[in-house]
Amino acid sequence: MEKWVTGHLIEIKHWTENLFTLIVQAPIDPFIAGQFAKLGLEIQGQRIQRAYSYVNAPNNNNLEFYLVSVPNGKLSPLLHLLKSGDTLIITKQARGSFVLDQIPPSCKYLWMLATGTALGPYLSILQHGEELTKFTKIILVHAVRFAKDMSYLPKMIDLVHIFGGKLKIQTIVSRESSLGSLTGRIPALIADGSLEAAVGVKLNVKDTHVMLCGNPCMVRETQQVLQEKLGMCKHFKEKPGNIFSENYW
Repeated sequence: MEKWVTGHLIEIKHWTENLFTLIVQAPIDPFIAGQFAKLGLEIQGQRIQRAYSYVNAPNNNNLEFYLVSVPNGKLSPLLHLLKSGDTLIITKQARGSFVLDQIPPSCKYLWMLATGTALGPYLSILQHGEELTKFTKIILVHAVRFAKDMSYLPKMIDLVHIFGGKLKIQTIVSRESSLGSLTGRIPALIADGSLEAAVGVKLNVKDTHVMLCGNPCMVRETQQVLQEKLGMCKHFKEKPGNIFSENYW
């Protein structure tokens, strides 16, 4: 049975009309970069909860969550209305296996593909920095609808400076043209070779691993393209492959 603790909201950052970040302090157990927690509120005697990935590194006591306020959503619009000093509840123990020790040792080129707020676990992994020296290149791809939705682009650029030539970033905007970003959707840009050309790294079945996190349609279609175009297969602990996606439960 999950144990819940009280979290205190120390800051809320409003990026756009519906994108926001919560920074919370709470007595949680240690977690692994890439894992998620459940946040909740007690509303009229009923607990409303949803899973959100940690954005912060495990050694940072300021627990950070990147959210979108979903119209007619049960929880996110209420979290969006919170102010510094308010409280919420959070699971004491993190969950999830979207972590680096799941990546096969043969991987030299690690691709991290995200849509929207699903960028969070990758930022946690990269800010933590451990276990990343074994990769020749790390490619972080963030796809959004509009350029204004790239809330963490400055953080991504900072990470490029920290990692030097090891980390490459590529942004994608689907509904408008934006300088420095590709236009379109991740599956189509892989299918026509545009994404590989933009970052200067080839996807290949021999020594590449692709992490997928975000819109279920993107995850499903990207898996299909990687399987059909490159012969990649899904990764399982008992059967190593090239494609690894997050499942929240």
